[in-house]
Amino acid sequence: MKILLFSLLLISFKAHAIDLKALLTKVDDLYRSKQSFAKMEMKVVTPHWERAMEMDSWSKGTDKTFIKILSPKKDAGVATLKIKNEMWNYFPKINKIIKVPSSMMMASWMGSDFTNDDLVREYRYSRDYKASYSDKGDHYLITLIPNEDVVTVWGKIEVEMDKKTELPTKVFYFDEKDKKIRKMEFKERQIIDGKSIPMVMELIPLNKDGHKTVVRYKYLSFKAKVKESIFSRKNLQKRK
Repeated sequence: MKILLFSLLLISFKAHAIDLKALLTKVDDLYRSKQSFAKMEMKVVTPHWERAMEMDSWSKGTDKTFIKILSPKKDAGVATLKIKNEMWNYFPKINKIIKVPSSMMMASWMGSDFTNDDLVREYRYSRDYKASYSDKGDHYLITLIPNEDVVTVWGKIEVEMDKKTELPTKVFYFDEKDKKIRKMEFKERQIIDGKSIPMVMELIPLNKDGHKTVVRYKYLSFKAKVKESIFSRKNLQKRK
């Protein structure tokens, strides 16, 4: 009888256990595809000023990304190229391509709360972190601790995952002293090419009152044909 009860409890536990790797793979690949094209608006908010930029973005898998600023006029033509873990910026006012050194990876990208490292990020939650979770009713709270061989400034990451949609709603980033440093929120879900996608990302640095960066996808396609020539240093300097 005891063996039967134990077996039933074990079956029940397995039925309610979640596949952490599958859920984290969804987070890893949320905005990723074999290729994609997007039109975005990025708004940087501080207590003293606000700044909005419009940009186009192309990507191929996880290795290649190209971003070009369209507006405002003073920033138009600024471009960023990312290939694997290398990154270059082009500044049309000085007509110069500058490679971003490793020492500048935690610097702000285009004056936003995003860093160069956020764009270059090569690690995957499903592969490079030890994961555990707790059930919070309508969502799971997944705790991620980086593997020893992973180079990252974050000592811990927590992901809130909605049970119904299996999409992240919030991500919290902690430093090595377990202090919560920033929060990412995902909002306004839409179906894009058969894939459920939050169209708004809001990044809030918790150590800077009144600061946040909001990225809104105005158009997103995972079926766009993206030419290989886009991801070149030559393309950085193109005016159009």
